[in-house]
Amino acid sequence: MLTPRIHPDTIEDVKERADIYDVVSEKVVLKRRGKDFVGLCPFHEEKTPSFTVSPTKQMFYCFGCGAAGNSLKFIMDLEKRSFSEVVLELAKRYQIPVKTLEPEKRQELQRQISLREQLYEILAIATSFYQHALRQSEGLQALDYLKLKRHIKEDTIQYFQLGYAPQGWETLYDYLVEQKHFPAELVEQAGLIVPRKTGNGYYDRFRDRLMIPIQDSQGRVIGFGGRSLGDELPKYLNSPETELFDKGNTLFALDKAKNAISKQDLAIVVEGYFDVIALHTAGIENVVASLGTALSLNQVRQLVRYTESKQIILNFDADAAGNKAAERAIGEIENLAYQGYINLRILNIPSGKDPDEFLIHNSAEDYQKLVLNSPSWIEWQIQRLLIGKNLETVAQSQQVSKVMVELLRKIDNGIQRTHYIQYCAELLSQGQSRLVPLFAKNLQTQVNKPYSDHEKQKVSSDLLPLNSERSLLEEAEVKLLRIYLHCPEYRLTIQDALEARDLQFSLAHHRFLWREITNIEEIAEKDLDSVDLILELQQVCLQENQPTKQFYHLFYLDEHTEIDIRRARLVIRSSVASIETVICQKRRDMALKLWQETDVGKEQNLAQKYYQQIDAETKWMWELKRIRDTQFDDLISVPLGGINFN
Repeated sequence: MLTPRIHPDTIEDVKERADIYDVVSEKVVLKRRGKDFVGLCPFHEEKTPSFTVSPTKQMFYCFGCGAAGNSLKFIMDLEKRSFSEVVLELAKRYQIPVKTLEPEKRQELQRQISLREQLYEILAIATSFYQHALRQSEGLQALDYLKLKRHIKEDTIQYFQLGYAPQGWETLYDYLVEQKHFPAELVEQAGLIVPRKTGNGYYDRFRDRLMIPIQDSQGRVIGFGGRSLGDELPKYLNSPETELFDKGNTLFALDKAKNAISKQDLAIVVEGYFDVIALHTAGIENVVASLGTALSLNQVRQLVRYTESKQIILNFDADAAGNKAAERAIGEIENLAYQGYINLRILNIPSGKDPDEFLIHNSAEDYQKLVLNSPSWIEWQIQRLLIGKNLETVAQSQQVSKVMVELLRKIDNGIQRTHYIQYCAELLSQGQSRLVPLFAKNLQTQVNKPYSDHEKQKVSSDLLPLNSERSLLEEAEVKLLRIYLHCPEYRLTIQDALEARDLQFSLAHHRFLWREITNIEEIAEKDLDSVDLILELQQVCLQENQPTKQFYHLFYLDEHTEIDIRRARLVIRSSVASIETVICQKRRDMALKLWQETDVGKEQNLAQKYYQQIDAETKWMWELKRIRDTQFDDLISVPLGGINFN
């Protein structure tokens, strides 16, 4: 169903209520600068913050790439979503009643808005059901596991609302659907039951598992983690992605930890549910878990909202998997960490223990000492370079030095860079103090060494092939206009796609036609169905002395152009990607020109900024090329600029 047009009153209410700082700070780490806030721009790669948020003006602006707008525009551009989708989402968040210009569609829209509230209710009832089952005879094994093996006390069990999913295939289904009379489709959307592959009916997703509710920052249950009590795999089973639950954007126990994080100005991230539970039980409450995945940038942005100094400690397991997870997390946020926007440290418990195991034989004070002495993420990475290396051999010493230089070159802060150059030199010297100055000088030389002509030529040769910007634009704009004229059902889709990516028609005759289409639709308002858009445009062309032949190929279809009409969704998606490719190419060309003209030896930071922008634009151009090259038979649900081809 196409989203009904939203009433201007609702749009104004959303604009008024959706505070720009609240919206942006969910995605960008912001620091106060006077009456405004600054941060690293999410729309292009940069190492020096040029992105400004003004609470008084309720606007954002990037001095680097020119991105600007209000809270609605921010979400539209960042998440590539349509205007209507963003307004509806913010209306839900701020509990603003939604009015539409099509009253007959209002009831259906309200039903969609209430879906989340119904899912919250179902999950809350399921939580109580699991808690009750834990106290029954069938839940005795799970209760013993908690108390005897995990050493969890009764008040902690209640605090975290731990429960038990019975063994039966339809136990929860019968309770929620047969007894509580919730529609099975809604219970499925909550992630609690699964349709049978053969025949009709459903079965419980979680069976014979210890149940751990996962809550959002407001304390509402949005999903579950279920631990098997026997040999069943997987050992931990999480709820699937739902309307409420997105594992990559959720932190376990954030609702319980956020006050302690703010009070202590520090957030600790661990891997497992029981690591969090054990630490909270020991009185260390500024702890969350990343739900078994590497810490994502979105999760970090949530955390740093609660710590003024942006301090985060990763306490992942010290085994290979834990170290790999820490490396992935660093890769996600290293740009912010290099800039000092995040004070990141790594804690590895001795003997490879996790916090839960450590606290069985050690006190909370012992853990706090480990926290206090945890190294910075750069120091941790440098130390890992030495594992298994024999620095007495020239080859391995040079290999380690080369990787050290790659790390050191990314550090913008001169004082910090000098500190770590000295630290690396001491490690390489292996206790021979007379060699430290020599290693430090060599590292400093390598860090300051400008990019070679070969490196610059390599970047230049990475340009994506683009035969002709004008021909690509011409073809893309023609196809969009043709579909708009001949397929009324896709007009809103095209409008949303162009609006979401802030794209416009570039060629003069196409701009003229689009302007006239807009004028005709504004005059017609609600009676668009009765308007023959092609006929109206032909009359406008005659009145404006525009040659109708120029638009003949748009007004009339032939056997070739009819093909585009039959696969309109694919063509819209590909055409939008083509227009954006041309714009992206221009931004990349400009950054490349500036980079090649920069003296890296004198302006290393500026050269690095241009290089990162080139890299970001190149990656996006490859993604756009993939979209343009998608064949019709391969088309699946891939959104671009508000287009979702479900």
